[in-house]
Amino acid sequence: MSQAPAQAHPERHECVISIGSNIDPDYHFAQVIEILETECDLLARTQPIRTTPVGFQAQPDFLNSAVLVATSLERPDFKAYLKEVEDRLGRVRGPIKSGPRTMDLDIVAWDGKVVDDGYHQHDYVREPVDDLLAQTGREVLDS
Repeated sequence: MSQAPAQAHPERHECVISIGSNIDPDYHFAQVIEILETECDLLARTQPIRTTPVGFQAQPDFLNSAVLVATSLERPDFKAYLKEVEDRLGRVRGPIKSGPRTMDLDIVAWDGKVVDDGYHQHDYVREPVDDLLAQTGREVLDS
């Protein structure tokens, strides 16, 4: 019985991730970039911008940015991975969905298609993502 040839390069997906933090954000940004550089193929990133909170207002300003990574994981598995990274960085999911957080990682685009309505609804997502796209010469389409 013959074996199927091993795949030399498993399918890779490009993912645009929105990053946000307002609890010791400089520290947590440095940590998440180190994790993504070590555990993923980090292709590009934007400089963080300071933004005011949306929704729950009684909290510090946020730092927001975007990164482009390549991964061989499928989207559900990569989303679970990002939640695990948030947990490693001390993310506590409390009763206020828009409350303070050490780290928030959201998939905005997957393989060139927008998969998060936050891109259209929030400047703090769209501006860093558009900067990243311009920086890398990429475009995203609505899915």
